[in-house]
Amino acid sequence: MDQRVHRLMRHAAALLVLLAALTAGPPAQAEPEPLRPEKAFRYAVAVEDGEIVVRWAIEPGYYLYRERMSFATPTAGIELGPAVMPEGEPYHDEFFGDMHVYRGNAEVRIPVLRGSGRMDLTIRSQGCADIGLCYPPQTWTAAVDLPAPAAARAGGLAALLKGGPQPGDPLPPEDAFRVRAEALDSGSLRITWQIAAGYYLYRHSLKARAMSPGVTLGDLQLPEGTPKEDEYFGKTRVFYGEAVGVAALTGRADPLEIEVSYQGCKEASLCYPPQTARLAVAAATLAPGPTVAPAPAGGGVPAAVSEQDRLAGMIGTGNLALVLLSFAGFGLLLGFTPCCLPMVPILSGIIVGQGHDVTTRRAFALSLTYVLGMAVTYTAAGALFAAAGQQVQAAFQQPWIVVGVAVLFVALALAMFGVYELQIPAGLMNRINAASGRQRAGTYIGTAVMGALSALVVTTCVAPPLVAALTVIAQTGDVLRGALSLFALSIGMGLPLLVIGTSAGRLLPKAGPWMVRVKGAFGFMMLGLAVWMLDRLLPDAITMVAWAVLVFMAGVFLGAFQPLAPEAGPRQQLAKGAGLLAALYGAALLTGALAGSRDPLQPLQGLRASAASAEATLEFQRIKTVADLDRALAAAAAAGRPAMLDFYADWCTSCIEMERYTFPDAAVRAALASAVLLQADVTANDAEDQALLQRFGIFGPPTIVFFGPDGTERPGYRVVGFKNAAEFAAHARAAIAAGTS
Repeated sequence: MDQRVHRLMRHAAALLVLLAALTAGPPAQAEPEPLRPEKAFRYAVAVEDGEIVVRWAIEPGYYLYRERMSFATPTAGIELGPAVMPEGEPYHDEFFGDMHVYRGNAEVRIPVLRGSGRMDLTIRSQGCADIGLCYPPQTWTAAVDLPAPAAARAGGLAALLKGGPQPGDPLPPEDAFRVRAEALDSGSLRITWQIAAGYYLYRHSLKARAMSPGVTLGDLQLPEGTPKEDEYFGKTRVFYGEAVGVAALTGRADPLEIEVSYQGCKEASLCYPPQTARLAVAAATLAPGPTVAPAPAGGGVPAAVSEQDRLAGMIGTGNLALVLLSFAGFGLLLGFTPCCLPMVPILSGIIVGQGHDVTTRRAFALSLTYVLGMAVTYTAAGALFAAAGQQVQAAFQQPWIVVGVAVLFVALALAMFGVYELQIPAGLMNRINAASGRQRAGTYIGTAVMGALSALVVTTCVAPPLVAALTVIAQTGDVLRGALSLFALSIGMGLPLLVIGTSAGRLLPKAGPWMVRVKGAFGFMMLGLAVWMLDRLLPDAITMVAWAVLVFMAGVFLGAFQPLAPEAGPRQQLAKGAGLLAALYGAALLTGALAGSRDPLQPLQGLRASAASAEATLEFQRIKTVADLDRALAAAAAAGRPAMLDFYADWCTSCIEMERYTFPDAAVRAALASAVLLQADVTANDAEDQALLQRFGIFGPPTIVFFGPDGTERPGYRVVGFKNAAEFAAHARAAIAAGTS
């Protein structure tokens, strides 16, 4: 009783304040004069698709209560369904408790279940001003002219047989479930299903995907819905009235095309089959982001486009022959990156292992077999994993796979040292020889297998052309174009291997003890590949010691401590010099490992002053989950700071390059001085890592994402693959400037 009296007194006081404010003269202070309710809360009523639409325009500094709003009609013969209202902002009111409020603009839809012609709509609402004034409940009346209801348009064979639609006839699915899409300022897409009264949609059936090349649509985030015991699906959740889903939007197209799917039923009646609809969202309504549309002809400035998005658009719409030629060229450039260089000693070791009688023709055939094995396997695996939305490289970085490949390299090294000879069983060899003449076909099989392993396990980083091809497969479903681009990319990557492998048959000596030294050198290279593979699993200190021992023993093998005979020629002298250098480098590696260095390329780095080392290091905040990222971005937005997210993995060669050579640069640190630096270590590739990668549609590291001070991504400034310090500093400055403008 006391609470009711208190509430009555509050409304009476508010009414007195309002009357005083409306009748008093100009205030002596600078406080703004409160608006009359009809000016603070303006509305317009329209009829669209058989529904009454009430659109509110609420002045700044004012708000309406969702729970204090209702709609009815006193007109006979008119029946209205429950109003479909936006969710609103959560708000805790001192007297009403937990409420929801509307600010700015709000749209309410009221289904018309029965009746047509002119009617009166009674609107009840209540709102307040931020200055502390609350208006008493308001009642408004609007005249509305209703056309024939939606059911009258259902028509069809049943209408012809019955002489017109009958009450209770099921609506067509497009009338029962109206769907629309709109882009939000936050860089996401909102999809709304308006559900007719007496109908419902299954929550699990609501899906959406982007159909425009170069555009990624994240998972649809939906409310919990209403629990329902369904005869077919069992315990499930459904939506009545309205269903609203929001998905992260990466990329831009003109126009953006999406495909939505859904399934629903009429209460206690029929269930519709799964429905699919294509929607187009005009470019003008899209949040800022990269676009795959052509640049404007009138000299306008196009939006920033990341390299991978530009290449994805090229795959999807460009001339196929030109696309394949271009991607072969991109692959040729990738063939000289550290990600692909480990394949050189693998192929060279295979050819050297043939012995002194290897010919140029046979070296070319083996090299071509290796490259084709790599290209076909990489293409097939890439297309398969992209279609499934997964990473190619990370899937093959499981510890048991890495250890298995390292053991294989050790086995190959022992064969190089002459411990045993690798060959397939004699019985199988005889059958192969009988089928293929004098060629040693078994070697080709092994070479193709090594090419496949190299493609899947050794090349452990992504690049813009690779991501572009995978994006086209994953987002558009065009497996053919994406797979052909991947194949051309792989062939380009294999061209340097083809040249090096073929030349080995001509350049290597044909006989003599020197050939034993050459095979031994490649044996140490194979052991080095084994250490390089295990580097992603073992502690850095153990890896450094392993490198030290391996390099020092290679120096001993080359004759670092053996005296030269008087008749020694230039080759022996060169070998001894190389051996001495290797032994000294091995000693430096061991010294550096004991001093705390963990970089084999800078073994004595640990001897430097720790303060100087710390000064040249970017300080990253590590995140693991999507929730961690959301919290970090919210904190950065609250502070008005942009953010950068670096996806890193221990097995990613280009990631390590960025850590060692790009991030410590003074220009890079200066460009990122105002940004919050976040890093996600996806080495484990577990469920949380996958969820974080899928949040942005990322296929693997290294990938760097920039966010503005509003916490939304600037997709046009994504970085995929390695960038040197100068290029990355310029890119980071542009990304930060775009985010803060």
